Amino acid sequence: MKLRDLLGIDYAILFPAVILSIFGVLFIYSSGVNSSGVQVSLEYARQIAFAAAGLAFAVTLAMINYRRLYELSLYFYISAIALLIYTCLFGRMVSGARAWLGIGSFGIQPSEFAKITTILFLARYLDASSRSPNSFLRFLVSCIIVFVPMAIVLIQPDFGTSLVFVPILLVMTFIAKISLRYVLFLIMFIALTGIFSVLPLWQSYILRGGFSAIQILLNARFIALTVLAFLAVLLIALFGFFRYKKRYFYWIVYVSSIVILSLGASFVSHRFLKDYQVMRLIVFLDPNVDPQGSGWHIIQSITAIGSGGLWGKGYLQGTQSHYRFLPQQSTDFIFSIFSEEWGMAGGIVVFALFLLICLRLVRVMRITTDPFGIFTTAGLSAMYAFHFLVNVGMTMGIMPITGIPLMFMSYGGSAMISAMAGIGLALSVNAHRYQHR
Repeated sequence: MKLRDLLGIDYAILFPAVILSIFGVLFIYSSGVNSSGVQVSLEYARQIAFAAAGLAFAVTLAMINYRRLYELSLYFYISAIALLIYTCLFGRMVSGARAWLGIGSFGIQPSEFAKITTILFLARYLDASSRSPNSFLRFLVSCIIVFVPMAIVLIQPDFGTSLVFVPILLVMTFIAKISLRYVLFLIMFIALTGIFSVLPLWQSYILRGGFSAIQILLNARFIALTVLAFLAVLLIALFGFFRYKKRYFYWIVYVSSIVILSLGASFVSHRFLKDYQVMRLIVFLDPNVDPQGSGWHIIQSITAIGSGGLWGKGYLQGTQSHYRFLPQQSTDFIFSIFSEEWGMAGGIVVFALFLLICLRLVRVMRITTDPFGIFTTAGLSAMYAFHFLVNVGMTMGIMPITGIPLMFMSYGGSAMISAMAGIGLALSVNAHRYQHR
């Protein structure tokens, strides 16, 4: 795309991102004002620089034919993996996670950029393997591509960011027309693992001892015997499937595999979850379990959103943020400040802007003829939608606290530039939608 072609940019994608970024700067400024009306933080000034750099990067990417990234995607992916490993070993510890690289006050979060490189490389693989008749192999390789960076991010440990890779994988493999049973297998495995992981916590901290039988999910002997029992069923069904070619044997293997993997994963999760991660799950179930500790975040966030009413208290008139009741108010809980000062009406505007971005990305997917562009746009739409739903749900108390930022609005240079990079890629795909490699 040449400079004269900038008028061909889909401004319905670019403008919502710019408006959200402006909202972010305004409310990062508001978050830095104390109860005396004095500005005590310069985060807003840095965010302006981040937003400007991100916008310039997006426009630059929009002017480049995205298909040039096809061959480079492997090198981007490998570089991101290497950078993530280096960060795990030598990175800066921030909020309990070794997820940052930097010198002095300047730092980057490689995991933010790893999401984009993973999307590009997975899109390349799905395109290159599109004629393969082996749907299972395509899904397995796709899982490996995504789970490698996801696992490294989880080791940091940055649980919230690692979760973003899951919807990227699910949406891209679904759009690539990989057999739905494999996609559903992963969804059910994740859901069942979550249930098995949360039930013992719910029994211990919420029911306070009621239904004590649930605690058996933490018993190593019970887990081992159950896994062995389902493994025996699986092997018998597997033999029956190959011997008699009956379809119902296949589904017995399918269900047994989900149960075995879910029980094993939930048991391991209880051994490796940090105390603060456990408490985040508990206070999600009931914030009043620890109202002055881990539950404080959710309680104060809900209070801030509720106190905004329909139209809000007015810009710079919020009390929850200015009296420092809200933790991490310029990052994870920026939507709480926004809703307190601009109310439900302002929240609807933010909803509408994110919805517009996602709908336009869906439109780009539908009209693009190049599979690489389609898969790339699908991954980006999954990333934006997941960030929005989880962050806003977290501030409203309907999702666990995971530390996922609200894209374009939360403070942070790495998150802003990676979010804008995604916009630039989408604009480039749209501009070259009728071309092929």
